[in-house]
Amino acid sequence: MPNRPLIISVMTPFPHTVDIEATLSEVRQFLRENHIHHLPVTEHDKLVGVVSDRDIKLCLGPDFDYPDENEITVNDIVIRDAYVVDITCPLDEVLAAMAERRCGCALVTRHEKTVGIFTCVDACRSYSNELRKRFAVDVDDSVA
Repeated sequence: MPNRPLIISVMTPFPHTVDIEATLSEVRQFLRENHIHHLPVTEHDKLVGVVSDRDIKLCLGPDFDYPDENEITVNDIVIRDAYVVDITCPLDEVLAAMAERRCGCALVTRHEKTVGIFTCVDACRSYSNELRKRFAVDVDDSVA
């Protein structure tokens, strides 16, 4: 019987992080430039939560003009009760908890240091790879 896969096997390692005092303007630009949607938030190099592009959009409103994104910091919108898991956590437990909590990512740690991030995009990528292996689907035969 195969071993249960661990989160380490599918996470994105060494994620970018953002300091809690960064402005929303800085974070929005960083997210756009790096094509990412979630950033672990640190304060004095300690993980304190997560911020997402959705959190920023909700804060700034549909026109991104109020409040001023240069005056608001990550500290004002950080999600402090982010879902955090150890690097040795089984993947099925992480997936079940993310679904239950309806959260878009899990922050992965080892000895309380951020070592990875696992998002819904990572879950879709991992699952599609597994299905392709299991059913011997050629990538050229699949729908892009």
